[in-house]
Amino acid sequence: MTTTTPSVPAPRRARLGAVSLILAASLIGTGSLAQAREGDAQAILKSMTDYVGSQTSLEFSFDSSIEVITPQLEKIQFTNSGGALLSRPDKLRAHRTGGYADVELVFDGKTLNVLGKSRNVYAQLDGPESVDALIEALRAGHGIALPGADLLLTNAYEVLTDGILEAKHIGRGIIDGVECEHLAFRNRDTDWQLWVEVGERPIPRKLVITSKTLNSAPQYTLQVKSWKTGVTPAADAFTFTPPKDAQKLEAHELVDLDELPPDAATGDDQ
Repeated sequence: MTTTTPSVPAPRRARLGAVSLILAASLIGTGSLAQAREGDAQAILKSMTDYVGSQTSLEFSFDSSIEVITPQLEKIQFTNSGGALLSRPDKLRAHRTGGYADVELVFDGKTLNVLGKSRNVYAQLDGPESVDALIEALRAGHGIALPGADLLLTNAYEVLTDGILEAKHIGRGIIDGVECEHLAFRNRDTDWQLWVEVGERPIPRKLVITSKTLNSAPQYTLQVKSWKTGVTPAADAFTFTPPKDAQKLEAHELVDLDELPPDAATGDDQ
């Protein structure tokens, strides 16, 4: 399983806007309005997961970013772009390209193939019985995590709401010119926000996950750039053929295909 900034208002409007925000925040956090907003958030999330989970095939592209906090408390952001083609129940092709890794994943229903293009290495593993099971397996590591994979699960609502302590429907926002419902959720270790497209196709447009257990609260951001449903994959869409001169690795060696440089946590120069 990487925003628009409002214009700066006049001083008086800024003061009024600040008052409005304070009042809104207090209302969101108390009484029947809080319950209504929580119900709205859960309902919107359910509509999104039901819609995405019901699609037999879909294709999307994304930008993502992940923040790292160095020992000097400097926040560094690393960015990636990629895409995925999904054919339920058991076929997936995905890729992610950044400054430190260019990785492709192909699952044909039987074998999981992972190609590290930047290093010209690949590995093959026996795959599970479905894409859902594959996404669960990727949680174990292998250095090939699929950004936003939980959003693709057929039981995504149960997975996403597990451990939720608080849910809010913040209102509406605009992502790439598209009007979206803005939702916010709190778990024990993370806060996460989701923007869901308004209208007949409630697809996820943006996801932001904020860690509450790490200093300076680093964030992971995923922004969907394009989204197609009902696609007909080509006959060879899930066929994997390694490059002739690529080196085959064991599964445990794939940890080096991360979206971060090896010494990202230290903040050392590359």
